[in-house]
Amino acid sequence: MLDLERIRALVAGRRPGYSLPQALYNSPDVLAFDLDAIFGQSWILVGFTCEIPQPRGYLAVTVGQSPVVVTRDREGIYRAFHNSCRHRGAQICAEGAGARGRLTCPYHQWVYDLDGKLVHARHMQASFDPAEHGLRPVHVQNVAGALFVCLAQTPPSFARFREELEPLLAPHRLEEAKLAFQNTLVEKGNWKLVMENARECYHCGVGHPELCLTFPIEDASGGHFAQDGDPRHDAFAARIAAAGLARGPFIGPWWQVERFPLNEGQLSLTIDGALACKKLMTAGDEEDIGSLRWAIEPHSFCHSTADTTVYFSAMPTATGETLVTCKWLVHKDAVEGIDYDVEHLTALWNVTNLQDRDLVENNQRGVNSVGYLPGPYSESDESYVLRFIDWYCDKALDYIAAGTGIDGRPIALREPPPATTPAEHMPAFAAKPASDAQSKAEPA
Repeated sequence: MLDLERIRALVAGRRPGYSLPQALYNSPDVLAFDLDAIFGQSWILVGFTCEIPQPRGYLAVTVGQSPVVVTRDREGIYRAFHNSCRHRGAQICAEGAGARGRLTCPYHQWVYDLDGKLVHARHMQASFDPAEHGLRPVHVQNVAGALFVCLAQTPPSFARFREELEPLLAPHRLEEAKLAFQNTLVEKGNWKLVMENARECYHCGVGHPELCLTFPIEDASGGHFAQDGDPRHDAFAARIAAAGLARGPFIGPWWQVERFPLNEGQLSLTIDGALACKKLMTAGDEEDIGSLRWAIEPHSFCHSTADTTVYFSAMPTATGETLVTCKWLVHKDAVEGIDYDVEHLTALWNVTNLQDRDLVENNQRGVNSVGYLPGPYSESDESYVLRFIDWYCDKALDYIAAGTGIDGRPIALREPPPATTPAEHMPAFAAKPASDAQSKAEPA
C-alpha cells in the first residue's frame, strides 16, 4: 500500500523555490501516487478532432496507464470512455484512430455502440442486463478542435480555461486540419524531470542550437518569453492586432496561453524558419504571426503557427521512464510532397526532442546520486518550472487531504504500477505517418 504520510512529508517538506526531494523523482510508490493524484485528477490533452475526421470514428489513447477511447457518433457528438470491456476488462480498441460504427472487444466479441451502450453479449444468462454493463464514461471537452479528457469523478473547472484558450486557438482552425505525422520517443527519466525541462529555455542556448535559430531565447535578465520593453514586440503586437488575432497572455492555475514572435525573419518552427506547409491553417494570407504557445499541466505544450500546430505530450510509463509523443497538424487539403515535406516539417522538433532526451537522462542519473540535494530555480528563466512544481505540490497535498482516489476508493489502497517494457529495447523514435493511424472502416 502507498505510504501517504511519507509522500505528504516529502511534498510538504520541499523548500520553496527549490526542486523536489529525491524520492519524488525515483520512488515507485510515488509514481503510483502521481498516476492517481496528478494524471487521474487533471484535464489531459489527448489529441484533436481532426484525428476523427468523420462521424462513427474513435481515437484510443492512454492516460498514465489507463486506456481511454474518444468516440464521435453519427451526429458528430464526442464522448469518452474507459477503454476496458465490461466483461473481463480487456482493452477494446488498440491505440490509435479508426472508423467504426461500433466498438467490438477482440476477446469475447462484446459489442458497444459509440455512445457506450452494450448492444451485444453472446451466451449470457437470462438474468444478465446489458443496460448495467455499458462502458464507463470519462469527462471530455472539445476546445476549437483540441480534445481534453479527465478521469476524475469531479474534474477541475474547465470554463475559464475554455474562455481564455478558445479565442486565441480558434483562428488556427484545428478542425480543418489533418494529422500529417506523429512519433514517440522513450526518455529514461521521471516524467516530472521531462516536464521541468519542457517548461524552461534556460538550457536552450547550449542544448538546442537549431531551436535557437528560430525560437526567441531571452537573456537571463529578461527571462523566457519576456516581451516588455522590446520595440520588436511592440511591432509584433501591432501586426497581430491588424490580423485580428488575440495575443494574451493568459495564465491560469494549470495552463499558460500566449502568442509571441519568433526570431526576425522566421515564419515557422522549422530548421530554416521557413513555412513548413504552403497551405496556411489560419485564414487570410498573413504568414508572420509568431507562435501561439498553449501549455497545460501536467503533461503537454503545443505551438501553433500560421501553417502548422505541433503537439508535445509526456506520459509516465515507469518510475524512471516517460513516453514522449509528438504530433504535427497541417491544413486538411495540404498534399504531402507538394505543400509540405515531412522531413522539413518534423526535423526541428525531432532533433530538439533527442537533445532533450539526453539532457533529461543525464539529469535523472544525477538525481539518483547519493549526493543529490534539491537546488534553487532561477526566478526569471525557470519561472514556468517553478509554477509547475508549485502546482504539483499543491495538487498532491490537496489530493492526500481529500482521502479518496479517482474511483472513490481510499487512496492508501493503491499499489505501485507494474514495470513496463525496458526503454533500451525500444527504438529511439517509433514513427507513425497519419495514413497508418486510421483503421479500416467496420460497418455497424
